[in-house]
Amino acid sequence: MPFTTSYVWVVAMDVDPGKEELFNVVYDEDHVPELLKVPGVISVSRSKKVPAQLIMGGNLLDVGEGEPSYIAYYEVESPDVIRSDAWAAAVDVGRWADEVRPFTRNRHLAMHRVVSEAVRSQ
Repeated sequence: MPFTTSYVWVVAMDVDPGKEELFNVVYDEDHVPELLKVPGVISVSRSKKVPAQLIMGGNLLDVGEGEPSYIAYYEVESPDVIRSDAWAAAVDVGRWADEVRPFTRNRHLAMHRVVSEAVRSQ
């Protein structure tokens, strides 16, 4: 997925058992649409961890243990976007703040600057 900006805000977390369906509905239908209204937010993509193995140095290794199950990638114009008044207001709109956020854990937050990209030619 090629980025169109130089910065990606990465939010990773787990959600408590029994709250996963609500988490996904609210994230996709409420939370993301509100954040996309914030000036400087270009796009949002989300992913869910799946079991995987990697061969490295001739050894088969399980990957992802202990890492959060969900990751959201926010393309933003600059790191300033996530400390703006518009961002601060948007993150607390709707059901996210009261009905979902309290049931999230193992949260990892990081701003990344894109340093290179490569796309396989067809």
